[in-house]
Amino acid sequence: MLIGIDGNEANVKNKVGSNTYAFEILRELKKRNSNTEYLIYLKKKQRPDLPLQSKNWHYKILKPERLWTQFRLPLELFFSTIKPHLLFSPGHYGPRFCPMPLVISIMDLAFLRFPEQFRKKDLFTLSSWTKYSVKKAKKILTISEATKKDIIKYYQVEPEKILVTYPGYDRKKFKETKDLLRIKKTLDKFNLKSQYIIYVGTIQPRKNLEKLIEAFAEVINCVNYPLALVIIGKKGWLYESVFQKPEQLKIEEKVLFLDFIKSNELAHLLNSALCFVLPSLYEGFGIPVLEAMACGTPVVLSNGSSLPEVAGDLGIYVDPQKKDDIAKGIIKAIKIRKSGNYQVFKNRLIAKAQKFSWDKCGEKTYNLLQEVAYDVAFQK
Repeated sequence: MLIGIDGNEANVKNKVGSNTYAFEILRELKKRNSNTEYLIYLKKKQRPDLPLQSKNWHYKILKPERLWTQFRLPLELFFSTIKPHLLFSPGHYGPRFCPMPLVISIMDLAFLRFPEQFRKKDLFTLSSWTKYSVKKAKKILTISEATKKDIIKYYQVEPEKILVTYPGYDRKKFKETKDLLRIKKTLDKFNLKSQYIIYVGTIQPRKNLEKLIEAFAEVINCVNYPLALVIIGKKGWLYESVFQKPEQLKIEEKVLFLDFIKSNELAHLLNSALCFVLPSLYEGFGIPVLEAMACGTPVVLSNGSSLPEVAGDLGIYVDPQKKDDIAKGIIKAIKIRKSGNYQVFKNRLIAKAQKFSWDKCGEKTYNLLQEVAYDVAFQK
């Protein structure tokens, strides 16, 4: 059997969110020995961190990049002498014209829940391309029960068509560490001299960062020691007001914005943080939540969408629309972090995080692709 994969989502340097998901799924598929062959289609030459080519794992670069999903990939699928039994896109989109069964992965439907928080051009692409892809897809993979419910609600998809595959995290990097010298080196690198709370994720409206900064301004008035807010993440869209908010509140010296940083440095910062905060209005899953939990760091999370699926009864849940509630959640998390029972709570967080793994996600994905490809290959 031959399975085609759109590998572009994984073929980027600084991976976050959907990039991480696509990258890890490719690695999981590659490591499962089988008689299946894989042909990974790319716009650009594969990066060195992607799985190496082998007897049953091949890359094919398709040029030009312009109109790649809508024109160049379909052209290849229709007219190449080598045709896969199915095409898998570990992202929202498949090609509009596809001569074989299609399997897609959907991270979330935030663009339908909060359309006002997206640029018009991006909203049009997300809405149009996802709609036709869902309609064409033989099966849909998604990363939480919350997103599965949204897919059913917005697209009237039969539940049997959707499979939930929870993501994992890098267990080698995100874990409790007692190497205080390395942590200190990372703190010194970013000039972090006070205790801090931390956010990790793209800077965009649905992450609710303005409300977080407002809540932080309340928190620093309730503690009797220096406290900082560290915001880590690349710029997404409509982010300008987030960077202006600390200055408006006259707390700019207490808020540190960091762009994409190395994963080992992120693990050090998570280990040392008083708590991790994600007051997002909507999340498909939240891999940074897992990473924080794996380091034993208390997590303050919005009380909706998928986040309760990740942290369960160990999360400190807040109403993301209320800055006072976010502030109370942060203070509660700090008290846990500083309590004498913290190590017990920490061990529970770590154990909870370890229930999620890329191996489990990859196994479910592999089995689904095998099932669909087998049905096609043997005309079942």
